[in-house]
Amino acid sequence: MNKGFIYSASSYLIWGLLPLYWKVLKEVPAFQILCHRISWSLVFIIFIQIFRKNLSWMKAAFRDKRVLLTFTTTSLLLSANWFTYIWAVNNGRTIEGSLGYFINPLFTVILGVIFLKERPDKWSWLAIGLASIGIIYTIAIYGSVPWIAFILAGSFGIYGLLRKTASLNSLQGLTLETMLLFIPATVI
Repeated sequence: MNKGFIYSASSYLIWGLLPLYWKVLKEVPAFQILCHRISWSLVFIIFIQIFRKNLSWMKAAFRDKRVLLTFTTTSLLLSANWFTYIWAVNNGRTIEGSLGYFINPLFTVILGVIFLKERPDKWSWLAIGLASIGIIYTIAIYGSVPWIAFILAGSFGIYGLLRKTASLNSLQGLTLETMLLFIPATVI
């Protein structure tokens, strides 16, 4: 078994169990949970960056206005996504939150086709069509417009698009995003 599979399976397991953790914290306001998530994420990520001796990029990133604008935008999208998901789970709307992450890959593909000029092959289009049918069916059964699902899919899809075109790698980007969110998270 290769490392990529193990990492993927582990992340999906953690991601799948996360709603159980949020449910335990349902008495805590979603915004407070978000602030803790941002703060402790930064502590953990900085520890990883120090361990990997990967801090030299920070000075240049903070001096580049385009990098700061891009990552301020992605940090706001990420925090909106995190908050919406926490709020959904803690307010009994877990299905709608899950639907958002089911819609997200489809939305991401659409953004890739429109903005990055990616060209799916015929099998990918078939998969997109089948996923679309599944989403439409699920929304029809749900019985109302799943606005939480659309916020989650939209915020994470646009976040992914901006991150794909950004100059920092994923760990550096997440570090900068949590650094930008840290002060507001600790003040509020």
